[in-house]
Amino acid sequence: MVNYESVIGLEVHMQINTKSKVFCECSTRFGSEPNLNTCIICTSQPGAIPILNKKAVEAVIKTGLALSFNINKESIFTRKQYFYPDSPKNYQITQSDQPLCSRGKLSIIVKGKEKIINITRLHLEEDTGKLVHKVGSRKLNYSLLDLNRAGVGLMELVTEPELRSPEEAFEFLNELKNIVEYLETSECSMEEGKMRCDVNVSMRHVEQQEYGTKVEIKNINSLSGVRNAITYEIERQKEILDSGGKLIQETRLWEAEKKITKSMRSKEGALDYRYFPEPDLVPFALTNSFIEGLRKEIPEFPRARKMRFIKDYGLTEYAASYLASTKVIADYYEKALSYMEDKKASSELLANWIFTELNAKLNVSKIFISKSPVSCQNLAKLVSLILDGTISRKIAKTVFDEMFEKSSDPEKIIKEKGFTQISDKSVIAKICEEVIYENSKAVSEFKSGKKKAIGAIVGLAMKKSKGQANPQLVNKILLEKLKT
Repeated sequence: MVNYESVIGLEVHMQINTKSKVFCECSTRFGSEPNLNTCIICTSQPGAIPILNKKAVEAVIKTGLALSFNINKESIFTRKQYFYPDSPKNYQITQSDQPLCSRGKLSIIVKGKEKIINITRLHLEEDTGKLVHKVGSRKLNYSLLDLNRAGVGLMELVTEPELRSPEEAFEFLNELKNIVEYLETSECSMEEGKMRCDVNVSMRHVEQQEYGTKVEIKNINSLSGVRNAITYEIERQKEILDSGGKLIQETRLWEAEKKITKSMRSKEGALDYRYFPEPDLVPFALTNSFIEGLRKEIPEFPRARKMRFIKDYGLTEYAASYLASTKVIADYYEKALSYMEDKKASSELLANWIFTELNAKLNVSKIFISKSPVSCQNLAKLVSLILDGTISRKIAKTVFDEMFEKSSDPEKIIKEKGFTQISDKSVIAKICEEVIYENSKAVSEFKSGKKKAIGAIVGLAMKKSKGQANPQLVNKILLEKLKT
């Protein structure tokens, strides 16, 4: 058997987060009625002239700066010819020889080791429309065309063929997605098609320098899909080469349900696309002040924020990784923490409530944290009430359930329900005496040396107090009374 090495390159398309399309004023809102967000420009009516969206240019440059690209101060647009029904112009306005960003890089961590992946380019282009396939009556199949997406701004990022495994590709896309979401230059929602990936895979002998025959897999719309598609394609190509067959350069589709790639067409080359400069858009130049102004808007990124959470707030690596994983979660945490008087003392408990109780509720309800019915301020109040002993952690969970259901203030719930924690020693002592008197069997087991019996007795005392007694005081007073 030959020892092969996989050679993988990625082409990532990310819809730019602007209110209007890249060459017209039509809305980019997802989920509108078909063909509602269209005009004479994005449907390519005769004589319609495109106008460049400045915000789209800014988004590409900000992303390029974050990924250590060289920003090209002079740039042009190009027409890329292809004849697909979802492209009303029969060409795409893109960038070829003079993109906005050239030669970037991204650091990834795979199995505890860092690897730098070089990126060839990042450029601005327009998206196509969308075909909706239908099955009609009498088994008549047909397709409908929705042009709402046509003309929405895209960033296309192309890596060097330096990835060597499905895991490296997965980590690259995950890190890229996190950075771009932090920048807010794209929402990167793969479910809505706002981030899509084409994968190029080839195989070569481990001692071979030249690349093997490249196969492209088009439009994969999930991170796990990319990893699974590469895994399948590596094995498919190995089998062909081991049996003495030859690979052909082609474009394939990923069928997620069957977990296979399927031949789509032979791969086009640059000559097939017949690139030439876009005559309706003049070359444009960027000033140093424009670029540096955007550089100042670059935020702190996930990996740096994670390390700061560990250093400044004393969080575990797990908690810090979860909280820093997306900008919206990290912002929620730090905003909630800003309401706490003693940030150092409350940072860990607050983090635990976010990634356990709140995260669980949001997942079940299928709600993003940005739409959480529990505000940052109210969660901070709840954690403060636990820390100062006003309520026990058990009662806090009951209070939290109502907070999530009704978006209520925890102090109001506690007052209405009478949930205040009992910390009066004389009241707790009386409860403990009653529990000892009523549960002679458990007391006898404790006195005979079964130390675990104290847990059952504490539980009975907490139940008798309806969960409102201070558990630390209950434990302390019970032990004192049982020993005497």
